[in-house]
Amino acid sequence: MSAPYQQIAAAIRKRISTGELAPGDRVPSTRELVREYGVAMATATKALTTLQQEGLVHSRPGVGTVVGPARRTPVRSADPALSRDEVVRVAIALADAEGLAALSMRRIASELGVSTMGLYRHVGGKDSLVLQMVDRAFADFPVPPGEPASWREGIETAARLQWAAYRRHLWLPGAITLSRPQMLPSLLSHTDAVLRAVAEFSVDADTAMYTAITVFGYVRSVALSLEAEALAEQDTGMTADEWGEEQAERLAVLAAGMAGFRSLGEGFAFDFDLDRWFEFGLQLVLDGLGVQLERVRARLR
Repeated sequence: MSAPYQQIAAAIRKRISTGELAPGDRVPSTRELVREYGVAMATATKALTTLQQEGLVHSRPGVGTVVGPARRTPVRSADPALSRDEVVRVAIALADAEGLAALSMRRIASELGVSTMGLYRHVGGKDSLVLQMVDRAFADFPVPPGEPASWREGIETAARLQWAAYRRHLWLPGAITLSRPQMLPSLLSHTDAVLRAVAEFSVDADTAMYTAITVFGYVRSVALSLEAEALAEQDTGMTADEWGEEQAERLAVLAAGMAGFRSLGEGFAFDFDLDRWFEFGLQLVLDGLGVQLERVRARLR
């Protein structure tokens, strides 16, 4: 009996050969395959990788995996024209299309038409490459030069730039760590922007650093929902609002005896929006920081 990933690949292969899936059509995502076949994410990924290696499907940035072979170029085992920037750019495009979990050195080498070993000579291993991807992604959202009009504006600017970076690259929040932050120039410039803003209060170093970590932690925590929501919409075909409308009747039954929900009013409809959630929470964080920083400054006088 064939392995589960082979069975999944065979089923998709049949749909392609019969014309059910035509060139350019999107094939089921890994999450869809996990749900449909009850397999692990690694198994679903291996099934799609098998089809990609056969030239039956390829990744398309912003769409996912689609039917048809990718554009191939002759393999360059040690092409001096291949640059680190080119490798990082292709890696980011693949991660944008399929997520960081689906990214492999072999996939990148195939897209570039180079040997896998030749790729290692340019960017090191995958861990090193991911760091370079993160640095490049944030470098596209630099903190503007000059001093902001106020501490609040300085922190707002840094937070919104990070949110914009996460918006563009849905894999990025999952690649960032807070307890062991990556020492990358583009990330440190964002941290520096918050520290410069906090310096107005003349607080101690611990308070300043915890302020920066709190701001970045808030932005990242909300941003982690971006990829999850995009995948859920892709898998279900419903937006968050459409899903909410489908669940409205069940919610009404479950919340009927809850005073807090009754206080919202009969027939209350909630329009969930990630950007609005981010901005709403950012203002709460800044309000709290303003109070706390003033309290610390008064204690240190």
